[in-house]
Amino acid sequence: MSKIKSKLQMYDKITRFSKIARRYFINNIYDGILTVSGILIGFFVLILKDLPNMTISSIYILLTGLSTSITMFFSGISGSYLSERAEQKKTHIELDKAMGRLNNEIPEMLKIEEEEREIEKAMLIQVRLKREKRKKENRKQVKSIYIKAQNFASLVVSLVNGVAPFLGGLMPLIPFFIVPEANFFMFLISFAIIFFCLILLGIFVGRISQESRIKSILQMLLAFTLTMVIVILFLG
Repeated sequence: MSKIKSKLQMYDKITRFSKIARRYFINNIYDGILTVSGILIGFFVLILKDLPNMTISSIYILLTGLSTSITMFFSGISGSYLSERAEQKKTHIELDKAMGRLNNEIPEMLKIEEEEREIEKAMLIQVRLKREKRKKENRKQVKSIYIKAQNFASLVVSLVNGVAPFLGGLMPLIPFFIVPEANFFMFLISFAIIFFCLILLGIFVGRISQESRIKSILQMLLAFTLTMVIVILFLG
């Protein structure tokens, strides 16, 4: 277990994947919440217009919300993985070029300048060859570790980029799994869940940035409130 932990710490030092994943998680879970919130507001306006019944089948809400969340999940994973792989490929090419330049310097270091001291030079060549061989092996080992770290970081970031919006979209849908017919009260519970999640995100963001947590919470809630108002005005 300690071996795995030390390897993860080493990978994190090389790629800083934990900070990248944390940033992706916050951004994408927030995107997921707001995206599904827009869908819920649309259905909410519909039931408000249908005042005699004021209900709608939960299956419609769940199908729309889940399909959107699943789409965000696969879009997040595939998009992030492809972009990260492209960056990796670019880095590998740059590493290969750097390695090639270093390898081309070796023959120049092994030129014999004085024929009279062939034995001494031969000994120096052997020492240099061994030294360069060790350097070459070390460079290969470093490159191998770097590639493994990049591959691991790409995998983690891609998963976070897909899972975060899926979870963000799933949480507001929880009340609609309980009842077959969604009414005004169920939407209020869903909006309360959204507010609670945004408060938690605001606290988390404030803790990371070491700024006012209340300010971060208000910014999150303000963005959600503006989303609600704009969508209601558009549908109204």
